[in-house]
Amino acid sequence: MRVLVIAQYFPPDMGGGATRAYNMAKGLSLAGCDVTVVTAFPHYPTGNIPTKYRRKLLAIENDGRIRVIRTFVPPVASEGFAKRILLFASFVFSSLSALPIVRKTDVIWASNPNIIAMIPSLMYKRISSCPVVQNVDDLWPESLFDLGMNSKSLTAKLGEFIAKVTYTFASAITPISPGYVTVLTQKYNVKPNKVSVVPAGVDLAMFSGAKNSGSKNGKFRVLYIGAFSPAYDFEQIFQAAKILANSEEIEFVIQGGGELALSLKSKVEETKLNNIKVIEKIVSRQEVVKELYNADALILPLNGIGSIEMGISSKLYEYQAAGKPIICCSNGQPARYVSETKSGIVVKPGDHEAIVKAVITLRANSEFARKMGENGHNYVELHVSIEAVGLKLKKIFEHLLKRSE
Repeated sequence: MRVLVIAQYFPPDMGGGATRAYNMAKGLSLAGCDVTVVTAFPHYPTGNIPTKYRRKLLAIENDGRIRVIRTFVPPVASEGFAKRILLFASFVFSSLSALPIVRKTDVIWASNPNIIAMIPSLMYKRISSCPVVQNVDDLWPESLFDLGMNSKSLTAKLGEFIAKVTYTFASAITPISPGYVTVLTQKYNVKPNKVSVVPAGVDLAMFSGAKNSGSKNGKFRVLYIGAFSPAYDFEQIFQAAKILANSEEIEFVIQGGGELALSLKSKVEETKLNNIKVIEKIVSRQEVVKELYNADALILPLNGIGSIEMGISSKLYEYQAAGKPIICCSNGQPARYVSETKSGIVVKPGDHEAIVKAVITLRANSEFARKMGENGHNYVELHVSIEAVGLKLKKIFEHLLKRSE
């Protein structure tokens, strides 16, 4: 089966969108599919495009058995509404430049957080006359409403119209979370038999060679690693660190990059806390695994706003794969997932005192913490490996192809 993946974000880009696109592409490849990915030049979140892609319209490379065609986007940081729209629009047009290069395709999978990837996918569909499956990483434009967009504005109405059109023309829809299904079927009137939940998955092979050591400096390390995105409330970590300021045995580490980097570093200087570090450093996927293993607990500091609570971050699966206990700040789907898999402690978003209590509990009860980490690892190994989700997605494609025949 020849599968074309359209994904604006793809490693080495940071963030859940890139991770999910890679996991699914590799999962499909392991399931025996011939996979081609059309993606943008690496750019997320900083806008720093590697030298080898500059002054080019596209580049062709291979990632294992996956053929990757990268197309132009401007060197713009993904911050603010206007810059994001510029990047989205740039990829819509530049991705079409790969049309003469893409081989015959049996099915197209439109990936990444926003629905914009569906627009070039429909163009490719016209050429290949094949089904298009719309992935839903984030509800869009609903996630923009959560971040401040006026839901009654003209831009919002246009976004909802585009969403309606793309969901209508998709042959099938694969949301990453069961929390999205109600919105798709009730707000956008998508037929339930058109929707199949496919988790983002995790590449367990990345976790097989690294050493699970815990903190190297003798302190109990609580780590967040990933994009510095408005979807997260890092203030609650600072408040927890403030309460624990006199404890020399506990430290918080926030590592990654993105639009909140400057404010986070300023916060460290302002508070003068010695038990919290903000490291603006984007590292490879392999180095992320090492950092996860060098922590004692992993934190997901969600802000608890709207549609964000309906999704399940791929970061949770990576946290579980590392076999570490999770402190999950959530009151929605992520909280239910962590509770059901018994892989961490759930606290309400913004409740920094509960974070403190969770940290103290995990540090004082090493066996309790170890068991939570083990529960999480065992769950993802059985249910959400990239091999498992790749096979599930392949079966959806096979059903669509049989139906079209």
